[in-house]
Amino acid sequence: MKKDTLSKLYKQYTGKKPDLIEPLTGSGSNRQYFRLKGTINVIGVCGNVKDENKSFVYMASHFREKGIPVPEVLRISDDGNTYIQEDLGDDILFNLISEGRKTGIFSSKEKELIKKTISVLPEIQFKGAEDMDFSYCYPISEFNRRTIMWDLNYFKYCFLKISGMEFNENSLEDEFEIMSDILLESNPNTFMYRDFQSRNVIIKDSQPFFIDFQGGRKGPIYYDVASFLWQAKANFSNEMRNEMIDIYIENLNKYMSINHHDFKKKLKHFVLFRTLQVLGAYGFRGLMERKRHFIESIPFALKNLKELLSEGFKEYNYLNNILKELSETKINTIDI
Repeated sequence: MKKDTLSKLYKQYTGKKPDLIEPLTGSGSNRQYFRLKGTINVIGVCGNVKDENKSFVYMASHFREKGIPVPEVLRISDDGNTYIQEDLGDDILFNLISEGRKTGIFSSKEKELIKKTISVLPEIQFKGAEDMDFSYCYPISEFNRRTIMWDLNYFKYCFLKISGMEFNENSLEDEFEIMSDILLESNPNTFMYRDFQSRNVIIKDSQPFFIDFQGGRKGPIYYDVASFLWQAKANFSNEMRNEMIDIYIENLNKYMSINHHDFKKKLKHFVLFRTLQVLGAYGFRGLMERKRHFIESIPFALKNLKELLSEGFKEYNYLNNILKELSETKINTIDI
């Protein structure tokens, strides 16, 4: 049935049926992706959450109007559950920097692709927010206390409890509240991509194009920098991260001025928050749903966490202790 709908959309667009419809490897969500081959190649997307599809379609159109490089949506089914979009190819940034990820030493070519990608981020955040109707965002329009607690509890229930660690839930919740207060001090009037990472960047004609932004919303700039530079399996060194932060801030200056020291101080809290969020995702998608990619990512995320905690967070005394124990004593004992 899904392939029939995709075939119909393809014929509406090209005038002919596709020669072949082949499934593509899925993402972390339950959305299904296909490549339709024929007169031209296009990507077919099947998602059962209509509002999520609506969000992607709206954002793709909005970003293209702003000159942001994203795929064009070509046709949408009447029920809103299926659509076809421009095929940007298979050159995913994550794969193109594979040698650097393995060794920790990135070639000049790999580094240039990473540099190009993070240079576009301020444009997405600021130009993307211009005239955007945030009511289209799914499942919520802005980064707020509720979404912060969703993600922190995602970590608590889908990773921390599964790990078998004993902890005082009330003390943990007290410090989750403190973290929420700190994160909400930032100006939220920009577009927060939310899953800005190398798996969601396709390189075409040596330039980055961006996909899977349907979970974006109004939010602070720091979150996306944390998502990209502390992606679990990216294996960026601190030296590499600092270099890319400088490049990001250089491009950020086109839209706002910010002090380097203040930026990095605030960023540190978002890195911790994002790390906890992805551990929750890895727990749910990996330990609970047994998806291999997420299971394999857990040690990398715990390694990031251990490095992050080396200086500690004076704001979160109890959380510090819990996370240090998690990263130091549970890294090899969680059932992966």
